[in-house]
Amino acid sequence: MKPLETLLRNAARSNHRIMLSEGNALRVVQAAHDAASQGIAQVGLVGNLSEINSTFDRLGLKCIDGITLHEPATSPHLKELAALYHELRKHKGVTQSQAEVAALNPHVFAALMVKAGHADGTVGGAIATTAEIVRTALQVIGPKPDTKLVSSFFLMLFCEVHHARKGAMIFADSGLVVDPTAEEMAQIALSSADSFITLTGEVPRVAMLSFSTRGSSEHHSVSKVVTATQLAKQRAPDLLIDGELQFDAAFVPDVAARKAEGSPLEGVANVFIFPNLESGNIAYKIAQRVGGATAIGPVLQGLSKPANDLSRGCTAEDILHMIAVTAAQASANA
Repeated sequence: MKPLETLLRNAARSNHRIMLSEGNALRVVQAAHDAASQGIAQVGLVGNLSEINSTFDRLGLKCIDGITLHEPATSPHLKELAALYHELRKHKGVTQSQAEVAALNPHVFAALMVKAGHADGTVGGAIATTAEIVRTALQVIGPKPDTKLVSSFFLMLFCEVHHARKGAMIFADSGLVVDPTAEEMAQIALSSADSFITLTGEVPRVAMLSFSTRGSSEHHSVSKVVTATQLAKQRAPDLLIDGELQFDAAFVPDVAARKAEGSPLEGVANVFIFPNLESGNIAYKIAQRVGGATAIGPVLQGLSKPANDLSRGCTAEDILHMIAVTAAQASANA
C-alpha cells in the first residue's frame, strides 16, 4: 500500500476532531467536505457562518455529517475560551477585555478549542502567514513539557514509477527554524524521528546532512553537524543516525559503501536533517517540483497538541493530506 493511502486509512480509524481556522475559503471547504465524506476526520470550520454557507453553495456542496460550523462571535464556547486565553496570556499584560477580542480571531479561536479539549488539532495557513499560525500555536497550545524547540518538517512521499526509492521520507527543518545551533539540530533530529514513527509506523533512519562526508571538508558548519549528531546519539543511543553525510552517501547504498563505510544507515536513510532552513527549503521544493514527490507540510512538531501550517499555495488536496497528518499526530498524543 502506498504511504499516502496508509496515512489516510489510519486517519479514518481515529475519527479525531480537526479545526480549520479559515472556514470560508474555497479550498478549505472543499477539503473539509472531502475529509468528512471519506471519514478521515470530523472537521470544524471556523468563520462567519453566512460566508461559509455561501462557499458551500459556490462549490455546489452541502454541509454533511462530520462537519460542524463555528462562528466565534456566537459560539457557546466563547466565554470559556476568552477566559482561557486570559489565563494563558495575563503574564504578558493581556486584560480580560483584550482576551475577549482575541478569542474572536478565527486562528486563536481554533487553537483555543484544541487547548480546551473541544478539538484534537487545528490547521490554518491557506490565507494567513506562517508567522501568524506559528505564533498562535506557541502562545495558545504551547510546546510539549519536555521539548525546548518547536520545529517543522515536510513529509515527502515518493510513489511514482520514476522514483529511485519509493516510500515516505521526512525533510527537516524545511519551514521554520532558520539557522539551528548544534543543540537545536539534534533536537530537530530526535523530534523528526518520533514524527516519522507516528506517521509511518516504520523505523527511522536519520541522516544529518552536510556538504561533507566523514571529514571530507573542514568548516564551522560541518563541525556543527558533527556535534549535533553526537548530541542526538547521546540522547537516543538506539536511534539509527549518522552524520555528517552528503545526501548521496545517505541515499544511495553504493555511494554510502564508498564514502561512508560502516554507516548504520547503509545509504537508505528516510529522515533527512538539513543544517539550515535555506538548504532544507530548497531541497524539498526541488524534490517536489522537479522530482515529482508529494510534499505535505510544513508540519509542526514539538507542540503539546497538533497545530499545523499550510503553504499559501496549497490545493484542497494538500489541505486534506494535512488534516490526515494532524489526525495522526492527535492519535500519537492520545
